[in-house]
Amino acid sequence: MRPVLLPPNVIDHFYVGGRLLAALRGVDQPSSRRPEEWIAATVPRADDPAVGRSRLADGALLADVVAADREGWTGSATGAPNAGATDTGLLVKLLDAGQRLPVHVHPSRDFARAHLHSCYGKTEAWYVLAVEGDDPAVWVGWRDDVDPVELASRIDAQESDWMLGRMNKIPVRPGDGVLVPAGEPHATGAGVFVVEVQEPTDFSILLEWSVTTATREESHLGLGFDLALRAVDHRATTASELASLQQHVDPQQRSDTLLRALPVPADPFFRIDIAAPLDAAVPVEAGFAVVVVLDGHGELGWTGAAAPEQVSLARGQAWAVPAGVGRWTVSGDVRAIVCRASAEWPDIS
Repeated sequence: MRPVLLPPNVIDHFYVGGRLLAALRGVDQPSSRRPEEWIAATVPRADDPAVGRSRLADGALLADVVAADREGWTGSATGAPNAGATDTGLLVKLLDAGQRLPVHVHPSRDFARAHLHSCYGKTEAWYVLAVEGDDPAVWVGWRDDVDPVELASRIDAQESDWMLGRMNKIPVRPGDGVLVPAGEPHATGAGVFVVEVQEPTDFSILLEWSVTTATREESHLGLGFDLALRAVDHRATTASELASLQQHVDPQQRSDTLLRALPVPADPFFRIDIAAPLDAAVPVEAGFAVVVVLDGHGELGWTGAAAPEQVSLARGQAWAVPAGVGRWTVSGDVRAIVCRASAEWPDIS
């Protein structure tokens, strides 16, 4: 097996953005509402099964290629319980917000098992690539406990200021990593360009739809708000809890080992690491991975069936690396982000 270079897979969405994404990936921006690219995605968007899944250069769906050799791609013959043969354990996006995103929340695995027929919820995380504007920020969790009845009322009235005013606002800069546990209300600010990793679902419950082209009826996953709002964590996220969700990597730092870009609590779900070689090749353990080249040129190398092999890396490329490649390395004057699923599949016992 060998790594696969992925064509761009930029999609239209209900919010504005995409200029920085288009510049990184070297594509046109025909619409102001093309703020996301789904990279190595084997799951579709929730509202449109024809949108989201990645294709290879020959037009084949990556999902079909993975299903044909699940063990070669994921390292497991069985994968996650009831997730299907196309599951890689991971969904990676480039997200380039030209406006503040709506306040929304994602369900936990327990909620998803009970109500959405999935072993995955949607814990996610951001790694900040670039920021624009005078006050780049994200919002995660409540500052104080929120009464569920009052929250439902404020959502009905679409009181954006009330919701944002009760959330933790986090100033961000390039190199910041932020974990967003399932259940935590959150929003990304305008001018924040991130790599987003998440569990491989498209489960989003919008608490605030009025700042987008979405409607109320498109905002509750078809569950109705009475049930959907049970996915929301109404407890305050304390200062110490908030600190435990954050990590920073100096964008100029170089190392001959991977640089951790997310805090330890992310590990049961996924990892983001930075490969920025200093003097020697950076090793990466075997397993399905998504690589986005942020800057420079270099090589991704591995031990092939007959001899060592490598592919060239260049700014703006996106690669899917199968588990069957084995242990691999990143070398050269390059900076790349390496996204990987958890070492363990979800446990539904």
